[in-house]
Amino acid sequence: MSLVRNTAFIATAALALAGCQRNPLVVKRSACPAVAIPTYTGDVTLFRPGKAQDANNIDLVATITNVRDTCVESAAALATGARFDVVARRSDAVGARSVSLPVFATLVQGGNLIVSKQQFQVTLNFADGQTRTTSHAGARSSVASSEASLPAETQALINRKRKTGDVDAAVDPLSDPAVRAAIRAHSFELLLGFQLGEAALAYNVTK
Repeated sequence: MSLVRNTAFIATAALALAGCQRNPLVVKRSACPAVAIPTYTGDVTLFRPGKAQDANNIDLVATITNVRDTCVESAAALATGARFDVVARRSDAVGARSVSLPVFATLVQGGNLIVSKQQFQVTLNFADGQTRTTSHAGARSSVASSEASLPAETQALINRKRKTGDVDAAVDPLSDPAVRAAIRAHSFELLLGFQLGEAALAYNVTK
């Protein structure tokens, strides 16, 4: 899971500065887990059996796309849902065919700590003569609200009021290493991708 395209900590920062002296610098952070696809796991290529694994022998290509996420916040937990499509294209349109591909949904804390992992199958059905098809799937995760909440001292650093003329009035609180570390430790991601073997992953890296 180290190959993550966007493993930067999850902090949605909306910065607002007004012209009057009493207006503070406001930072807003979403505690909901972000949904992302790790690098090289968003598509999978199957090859014709017994043939070399190159572009001339591709049997089927499938891609995860159109990811939609929702988050329901309560005092106890943050429930994240992710819906997505798997679009596929096969080279041989002769005959009806069904193909099941393994997909994972992993909840990660702080960019590298695996909290939980689900693995399930997404089935693609091709009708006779059909080269393209789409399947729909989804995954869910839940995080304790307390785990995703920043410590009070970090919140105080972020939301401390600043007045025009103060030395640090225009300093982004997120530039503080301690603040960034705290946000990272209390940030979660729901990662989606195909469960790939070493050969399939190597092919994605080099293609």
